[in-house]
Amino acid sequence: MPQVQLPLFPVGTTGINAELAFERRDNHVVYFNGHLPVFTHRTDDLASFRFFTTQLIVNGTATQGQIVRAFGVPITTVKRCCRQYRERGAVAFFKPPARREGHRLTPDRLAEAQRWLDQGQGVRQISAQLNVLSSTLHKALQDGRLLRVKKKTPAPLRR
Repeated sequence: MPQVQLPLFPVGTTGINAELAFERRDNHVVYFNGHLPVFTHRTDDLASFRFFTTQLIVNGTATQGQIVRAFGVPITTVKRCCRQYRERGAVAFFKPPARREGHRLTPDRLAEAQRWLDQGQGVRQISAQLNVLSSTLHKALQDGRLLRVKKKTPAPLRR
């Protein structure tokens, strides 16, 4: 007859449920199934944390409530991660979110704004003419989509 193995965890671990525990070691979090380490990630690696805890839930090894209680994360975050994993798989945690394209500064409007900047008009004037917020134009200037014309300073008079 097989012997029943008691869930024994290393000293200093925090239990997730009867089979799982975790421990923070230096800059890493180590997950245990009994005495066996099953996964490790850096403490600042949020994507790996979300991936592994979501896998525990989806595979039936832990419940959403157990993850919430063990780590103190919001239940809405746990549910969102589970939905992302079911819809897109593991890549959902490691792929950077798609950057949205603005709809106010179209290529035509950018060209028009650049012409007005080249003529020496200010951001406030251009924003009023294009009917866009001045902060939108400032962002375009900061990320290089628009270039500010440097004003020429008059040469000093020589005597």
